[in-house]
Amino acid sequence: MNTTLSSEQINFYRTSGYIVIEDFLNEAELEHWRQVVTQAIKERNGLKIPGKEIRLGEDDGINEDAKYFNNVFDQLLNLWQTNEEVKQLMVDERIGKMAAELAGVAGIRIWHDQALVKRPWANPTSWHLDTPFWSFSDRRALSIWVALDDATLENGCLFFISGSHKRTTFENTGIGKNMGGIFEVYPEFKQTKSHAAVMKAGSCSFHNGLTIHGAHANMTPGFRRAMTCAYMPDGNTYNGTPNILPDEYVKTLQIGDVLDNDEQMPLIYKLR
Repeated sequence: MNTTLSSEQINFYRTSGYIVIEDFLNEAELEHWRQVVTQAIKERNGLKIPGKEIRLGEDDGINEDAKYFNNVFDQLLNLWQTNEEVKQLMVDERIGKMAAELAGVAGIRIWHDQALVKRPWANPTSWHLDTPFWSFSDRRALSIWVALDDATLENGCLFFISGSHKRTTFENTGIGKNMGGIFEVYPEFKQTKSHAAVMKAGSCSFHNGLTIHGAHANMTPGFRRAMTCAYMPDGNTYNGTPNILPDEYVKTLQIGDVLDNDEQMPLIYKLR
């Protein structure tokens, strides 16, 4: 696993709000990740997230918007909570250290993982931000995105608007059907050139949770699979948005409480 970051890479990430790491996994590691994630998805049997009875496609047919969004990608969250092998991948201290170095923080907790599967002919993922959906507000929060298949211009690779993380806010603009919808909130980026993150399988990217990003439609008969994990800098507090937190846990929280439940958001790296 390629987990050593150069000062140039760290500086690029902090300036641009994203970085692509080529050959993050070697061939054997990639095959292991594929097998583990595939098995974990199978075990879920369509359940999107532990503790919430929401299943893939269950609202399909309710309205046209539901049909559209159900064909953007299959999204299964917190596989680490239901599969021990995924957990071992996600709690790897080496990856936590990468996230901490990029973010410039002393400690990193898992916020949630996600398997994101664009099926053949899937719709695009519109421009959006991540952090405004989450239960904490930190400009340093970030995610890793590991390509389990080649991510190409044809099958739905990510795109980033470089430097946008320095000017976006915690206002939740949502994810709509209109690709340009986010520019109604951030018109200053409407004329900005986007950057495609084409990646071969086994490579990865990191991006800041306030970086504007999206993905192409899948214009191929094949799958575009990715395994991702969102990270929360240690020491963050609850902002009142439940997001992925279990209902029973939310009932114990008040705004301003420290989010340090190791069973829900394990600390995977701490600077010694």
